[in-house]
Amino acid sequence: MTTGRSGRTVRDLRRGNRGAVLQKLYFGGPMSRQELGPATGLSSGSVSNVVGELIADGLLEEAGVVDSDGGRPRTLLRVSPGSAHLIGVDVGETRVRVELFDLTLTELARAETPLLPRGCYDVGPIVDHIRSGIGAVLAQAGVGTDRLLGVGVGVPGIVDREAPGGAVVHGQTIGWDAVPLEALLRATGALPQEVPYLIDNGARTLGQAEMWFGAGRGARDAVVVLFGSGVGASLITDGSPEGGSTEGTPLEWGHLTVSVRGRRCRCGARGCLEAYTGAESLLARWAERGGGGPPDAAGPADEEEALAALLASALAGDPVARDVLDETAEYLGAGLSDLINLFRPERILIGGWAGLLLGPYVLPAVREHARRHALRHPAARVSIDLGSLGPDAVTVGAATLPLSAFFTTGGRSTAPPAAPEQPGWRTALTRRG
Repeated sequence: MTTGRSGRTVRDLRRGNRGAVLQKLYFGGPMSRQELGPATGLSSGSVSNVVGELIADGLLEEAGVVDSDGGRPRTLLRVSPGSAHLIGVDVGETRVRVELFDLTLTELARAETPLLPRGCYDVGPIVDHIRSGIGAVLAQAGVGTDRLLGVGVGVPGIVDREAPGGAVVHGQTIGWDAVPLEALLRATGALPQEVPYLIDNGARTLGQAEMWFGAGRGARDAVVVLFGSGVGASLITDGSPEGGSTEGTPLEWGHLTVSVRGRRCRCGARGCLEAYTGAESLLARWAERGGGGPPDAAGPADEEEALAALLASALAGDPVARDVLDETAEYLGAGLSDLINLFRPERILIGGWAGLLLGPYVLPAVREHARRHALRHPAARVSIDLGSLGPDAVTVGAATLPLSAFFTTGGRSTAPPAAPEQPGWRTALTRRG
């Protein structure tokens, strides 16, 4: 194998060229072969060779023609939507959501299973929910696993992706202590061994989705906040999807101490930001002040329904509900000021089911409190808005994990070859390249 001065082999260069063409067409296409050269920095010969390979593998298809100045019409190319499938999983706070997408992240099927009893994070049932959800979406769409690039899974907590035997999850707030989730999922036998499970923090997958496809597009650095039963955040330091995988760092922001000897947080510590801003805390404080009951008491049986009832009471003029939301907005704004001072982001985006529900009501106050508590210079350059992808953002973001790997490998998986190389999709998904 020929190796250059940089240590890269010819195979590495081909893989990089394939990835460059795929990414440029995915995020900027359709384009002609002539446009791809300047856009990717590749020679016309390299573009021709790479495009020929990708068409032979079924990854690219023609998307019409355009007139050229004084020349022959040019054929446009695009990534073929049906050439591959991806699965995204959101291990959320009230349910496990599994979605099947085509290569352009158009949803093909979904399955949702509520966590019963509410907030039950027992590992065995959740693994079973994921296993059954994968089977359900594949059956609904009538597709097999031969074109499945992988399964991305967004979870609460800290994910050690370098652990021996696969990703391990440390989720203190949900009672997960070094759970070998990747090995447990693999042991279910739901998928062939060559189909990868890619596991990451849910706030990070939310951040990647918003930066690639949502309200973060065009920003180079941002903080994306996941506001649900608890709160978390992801710091994005390179928001350009065409530069490779988005560099996102999960932040255990909800466990910053905002009140010494304050309210008890579900992590066990006192005074965490989450103990004042998470939906679970909002509902508890509302009940303590004589408002509606918590979701496991009489009244709404679901946390999302209970929070909607709190918001409705505030909008109807209930002073207790309004005080709870106003207090929450102040704590949330103060917490965002810490992120502004520490990281000086260009944008802050608030997502998660509770953030999207309460955002239209609390966002003006959150902005005001954030700027009041932050230093003037970084506060003047940041915008604070809601995410735009809705409640499915974590699932979409989870699906970008195998999509990112797809770009990195030039449209080929890193699984060892299962058969002699032949043209076509199965080879493209299994050969090392």
